[in-house]
Amino acid sequence: MSSIRRVSTLFWLHTSFALLCAGLLCQASVAAEPPADETVGPKPEGRTVTPVNQVLTPLGQQLDLPGLRPQALALSPNGGILVTAGKTNQLIVVDPTDLTIRDRVALPGAIPENRSQPETKQAVVPTDTRGQLSYTGLLFNSAGDRLYMSDVNGSIKVFSIYADDKVAPAMAWKLPAANAPRRSAEIPSGLALSADGKRLYVCGNLSNQLLELDTETGDVLRTFAVGVAPFDVVLVNNKAYVSNWGGRRPAEGDLTGPAGRGTVVRVDPVKHIASEGSVSVIDLKSGQAVAEVLTGLHASGLATSPKHPYLVCCNAASDHLSVIDTRTNAKVATVWAKPNAADLLGAAPNAAAFDPSGKRLYVANGSQNAIAVFDFEDDEPEETKLLGMIPVGWYPGAVVVDSTRNKIVAANIKGLPKQPKPYSGGAEPDAEGYNTHHYFGSLTQFDIPADEQLPALSERVSRNLRAPRIANALLPPRADQPARAIPERIGEPSLIKHVVYIIKENRTYDQVMGSVARGNGDPSLCIFGPEITPNHHKLADEFVLLDNTYCCGILSADGHQWSTTAYSTDYMEKSFAGFPRSYPDGMGVDENDALAYAPSGFLWDNAIARKVSIRNYGEFMGPSVHYRDQPNGGTPNFMACYLAWKNNTDNVVFRSWPSVESLRPISPLDYVGWEMSVPDQYRADFVLRELAEFEKKGEYPQLVIICLPNDHTSGTSPGCPTPAACMADNDLAFGRIVEGLSHSKFWNDMAVFAIEDDPQAGWDHVSGYRTIAYCASPYAKRGAHVSTQYNTTCVIRTIEQILGLPPMNQFDASATPMFDCFVDEPNTKPYTAEPALVPLDQMNPDPKAINDPVLKEDALVSASLNFREVDRAPEDVLNQILWRAMRGTSDPYPTWAVGEDVEDDDD
Repeated sequence: MSSIRRVSTLFWLHTSFALLCAGLLCQASVAAEPPADETVGPKPEGRTVTPVNQVLTPLGQQLDLPGLRPQALALSPNGGILVTAGKTNQLIVVDPTDLTIRDRVALPGAIPENRSQPETKQAVVPTDTRGQLSYTGLLFNSAGDRLYMSDVNGSIKVFSIYADDKVAPAMAWKLPAANAPRRSAEIPSGLALSADGKRLYVCGNLSNQLLELDTETGDVLRTFAVGVAPFDVVLVNNKAYVSNWGGRRPAEGDLTGPAGRGTVVRVDPVKHIASEGSVSVIDLKSGQAVAEVLTGLHASGLATSPKHPYLVCCNAASDHLSVIDTRTNAKVATVWAKPNAADLLGAAPNAAAFDPSGKRLYVANGSQNAIAVFDFEDDEPEETKLLGMIPVGWYPGAVVVDSTRNKIVAANIKGLPKQPKPYSGGAEPDAEGYNTHHYFGSLTQFDIPADEQLPALSERVSRNLRAPRIANALLPPRADQPARAIPERIGEPSLIKHVVYIIKENRTYDQVMGSVARGNGDPSLCIFGPEITPNHHKLADEFVLLDNTYCCGILSADGHQWSTTAYSTDYMEKSFAGFPRSYPDGMGVDENDALAYAPSGFLWDNAIARKVSIRNYGEFMGPSVHYRDQPNGGTPNFMACYLAWKNNTDNVVFRSWPSVESLRPISPLDYVGWEMSVPDQYRADFVLRELAEFEKKGEYPQLVIICLPNDHTSGTSPGCPTPAACMADNDLAFGRIVEGLSHSKFWNDMAVFAIEDDPQAGWDHVSGYRTIAYCASPYAKRGAHVSTQYNTTCVIRTIEQILGLPPMNQFDASATPMFDCFVDEPNTKPYTAEPALVPLDQMNPDPKAINDPVLKEDALVSASLNFREVDRAPEDVLNQILWRAMRGTSDPYPTWAVGEDVEDDDD
């Protein structure tokens, strides 16, 4: 192909994709728009609808990996086997010829007595069954007879590979302690081997070091200081290049924020979100750092090619790649992983691989469920072009090029189960369904497409990302438009002036609304029906019953981020299972992490930037509840807090502090978000008291966010309210807040939205992500049943639509505003709350007083669980306790609802 023709073709391909993503060439996408009431989940012909506005139609062959979140991938040097790992307690060995599983290999345990034990098939090797998470770090040696795997629990797993490509566990090397303020175990991440295979280089993600290990003994020979949260490492010309998720180490005088386990990272002064990424360069001969190259945010996957002297760093939170010249250790180009630098955040390039020629670069764009294809210009790297996108599974986190077979393989971290888990044992219940912890990762393998195939594949990606919706979200407001409840375009006038957004905790639709006959519910799965939650049911009866609405998050760590940023970063998606750095829901000491948050910011940042007045009650606020006369004593229990509220005494001090500093000016410090000892009635009183003060002033914030968490429950822990009482407390507080708002002078131009932050691994017959959601307003439909597919980002998008706030990223831009729930003619009838039908101080009995042995055991287990911190109680354990507490022990828990629990990591 002549150079002129080649450039012309590349320009056409690139421009075509850019136009597609801008919604200008999306006629086919519009025609293919699915029914509005389509449910989330697998569909015919390999199509899957996700709960985040996206559709999956991966190219090529798929290997489903139930129970696994694969995020590391490696092909053996001889091409004989492909291995993957992630959230698992096994190494998965795959035949790359037909993409079938050849073996599942146990993880080796530590061998402290003899670290250099001979590797033989006969060797007895302890195995590790705790479960393992690998951010990244899965590496064959050049001879192909050894494999190394990073285990974030503080070790390197070593496997032997034999002539028949048989893989066997060999040993595990425990790494030295990281000595972080609130964790001792190191978090190994990316791996690299010296050319002679005698040295293994390991990213110490928690200690901010690169470790050099002897591959004969596993001993640490040297350590090198690098940046914050090193992620990946490659070796070039006796230099180590290390990508740092958090950029340079903070210097004296730098503005910093939390980065997990007591560590810190540089943050920006407005949003207080991690503000840089970098690549550290270490001269391995001298042992000295020779450069630190600033890249983009969340510097993550690295890729090199033997054909040119350039290194590519994926900047997942900046949507671009940095090209570094390894001769000068300088950044020479920034290449966007999306067609236009001005496009909204949402590519998340996090892993990359070159083909053997070095001319084609393949990048895993996690948030776009695609592999981006680049024409790499080694003479002029700044001229590197994005040629197009190839659809794969949900959130690719690793990619390899199989040049022998001319194929690409991607590891997709997320996924949805294709059928309910079967029930086995006992009296079989009628119900079958899902929970969000039915992890279902996959591998996608496809033939490398020709350039002329990329436009059609790119359009498929564009259609799956709902490009027409994104384009519509960015249309400018039109002049002379009439005011509507929900404006047709952002910036056009709304009849609604005040929005109240209530974020609750952890329920599926079937758990609460499953018995409602007119909705798509399963009554056999309902445990908190109208006899416990009368206001949840009355609000759905008087306003809108939503039975096709989904949480975007799985648990509180990502659920609160989806609920406030409409996004989940690569850092978040790669942290599931152990959450070794932090559990970043923003509600406690190790639960605020500036590295975890979307650089596009929070909903309150969006509002503040547009001068929209805002008040935040408890969201991303850490609790500080104590006795007034014992400030350093124990935390008051529920009854102490309940009596302080009920009797209006001041012996208990209710306080909180902002996890994100930008919240301080807009958040009352005496409102408490997450703290299960604080009754939701205290929270309702607080909101209503301030509402009365606002009425006196004649003004009310345009946006109010309320954290209302007690539907989480504390299981059957002695000294805590029963699950029914917790739900009744939450229900009454919810009803009282809506009642108060609806009787205020602001009601006539107000809308109230409520949704759970996540479903807490609860059970549901449609989808584990399906949840309860509500809207109440004079402009909300009355007595309506709406089955339009909505989710967390749709609630956020509707708020933005009303208040004239632009979308923050591709997810709220692609969300459907909740038009179907509203009318433009108001019905100002206020809401009257229903009284609680369960005593709010109904307490769990002492285990000694419980006759049923199963319930007694549940009480003892509950007493041992950690309810002080968000989601630290194992979720499946808690769900089974809740089921038996509400249904009794004669009604067997549906074992198909069992999922993978959050693994607490307190070391």
